[in-house]
Amino acid sequence: MTPRVLPRVLPRVLIVAGSDSGGGAGIQADIKTVTMLGGHAMTAITAITAQNTLGVQAVHPVPTEIVVAQMRSVIDDLGVDAVKIGMIGSADTALAVAEVLAGLDVPVVVDPVMVATSGSVLADAATVAGLERLIARAALVTPNLPELAALGGREALLSRAAAVLVKGGHAEGETVVDRLFDAAGQVARWENPRIDTRHSHGTGCTLASAIATGLGVAMSLPAAIERAIAFVRASLEHAPGLGQGHGPMGQQDATGFRCPD
Repeated sequence: MTPRVLPRVLPRVLIVAGSDSGGGAGIQADIKTVTMLGGHAMTAITAITAQNTLGVQAVHPVPTEIVVAQMRSVIDDLGVDAVKIGMIGSADTALAVAEVLAGLDVPVVVDPVMVATSGSVLADAATVAGLERLIARAALVTPNLPELAALGGREALLSRAAAVLVKGGHAEGETVVDRLFDAAGQVARWENPRIDTRHSHGTGCTLASAIATGLGVAMSLPAAIERAIAFVRASLEHAPGLGQGHGPMGQQDATGFRCPD
């Protein structure tokens, strides 16, 4: 049998996030995204959730020491080219994850997950406070508008993070505007027609993981974001229509997106 030839560029993306039993967001969306973009997804699961398209019924945080053990296991053996942080689970876990990341010299993308699409709260005040250490380590933070307000606004966030992508999906209007800022001001902006669909569960997870995958092969930050936005839009357009509420997207059918060779 002829051995399978692996891609020359295979970004190793470590995802630190919660599990979504419905497969629409969290670790499940992250793995699909990284895989579709030509990367190798590795995971440290921070919480187990019971959720579907109608909402989150239960959340069980994974003990901090197990989260750290998952991270160190893959870092020590497989290596890491980029990290994506999603739902963190607890304040103690946020601090412990930040300590592990302090020993890595790779780009980190933080998606400050606080509220699910259904409106269910996924982070208490102490956990949000714990995010500060992770934000200070991030190459990029990707808040939506409610998350940005909860974190003190753009200027406050930029005093701690290297760059902030303000997502415009929660704003009103037929056009979605996403804006990238660093300490010097606005770096870039993307305007796209709003895709009218209720099957949008996991957009934030997908976007952040797609950006991390791009950064893992040394794409520039604006280029990684532009490709990630296009991937999210393709995933929305290919949503399979599952569930009675906020259904999953169709990352597995969003073809044509690969990391450079």
